[in-house]
Amino acid sequence: MTMQRTIIALTLAGSLAAAAAPAMAQEHDAPQPPRLKWSFAGPFGKYDEAQLQRGFKIYREVCANCHSMDMLSFRNLSDPGGPGFSEAQAAAVAAEYKIKDTDDKGDSIERAGRPADHFPAPFANELAAKAAHGVAPPDLSTLAKARTYERGFPWFVFDMVTQYQEQGPDYIAAYLNGYKDSPPAGFPLPSGGHYNEYFPGHTTAMPPPLQPGQVTFDDGSPATIEQYSKDISAFLMWAAEPHLMARKRIGFQVMIFLIVLAGLLYFTKKKVWSDVH
Repeated sequence: MTMQRTIIALTLAGSLAAAAAPAMAQEHDAPQPPRLKWSFAGPFGKYDEAQLQRGFKIYREVCANCHSMDMLSFRNLSDPGGPGFSEAQAAAVAAEYKIKDTDDKGDSIERAGRPADHFPAPFANELAAKAAHGVAPPDLSTLAKARTYERGFPWFVFDMVTQYQEQGPDYIAAYLNGYKDSPPAGFPLPSGGHYNEYFPGHTTAMPPPLQPGQVTFDDGSPATIEQYSKDISAFLMWAAEPHLMARKRIGFQVMIFLIVLAGLLYFTKKKVWSDVH
């Protein structure tokens, strides 16, 4: 028994040390992005249609010049729980794009986009994107779920309780606000690199993509980098998980079912075993 307890204690200590190591390493490398308030956070959160529409406008006018979004179709803009476009509006947006296709004879043509088409990439392939920028810009379809950071112990325990799943949007918003005009004294910034406070290693190939007043919103929202970064981060979160609201609704229904089932099983057990006691 003593040996078993020792092994369990050592295993637990090793697990805690391994969980804390990434956070300690990150503390010396880059600060943790600040936690922001999101409408879609928590078990009952949902996307803000106005914010998603602003984020989509930023994507069209700024991000789409370099970044692809291969997994998103124009028709997704009219899906429930999304930016709130009607089917006619989504079709109108699609028609503004030129899509490369083939006709009945197999010849290459360009046609107006349709709702079923995916957003066209700005470059023909990854090599063309790399030749234009030096580094191929990443696809934005799942960026908000792929980009994250280690919070370490004991925060990941609290995250399981609070259901904190917004590391991606928090990181993207911090990254877009993390550019500095000049690196700290003694920092070796390579040629063509840009200093970013929150990027791992602090050197990123992408220059600051957002500038104040770059995009004008129809609803009068502030044209600031802080506003832009939050709106585009929310839009990328929706692009990465467009069925988030449906998932939460189904999860809530499953929890109610399990609670009712547990109650029925308890009273069934009491009824079946009542004579034994």
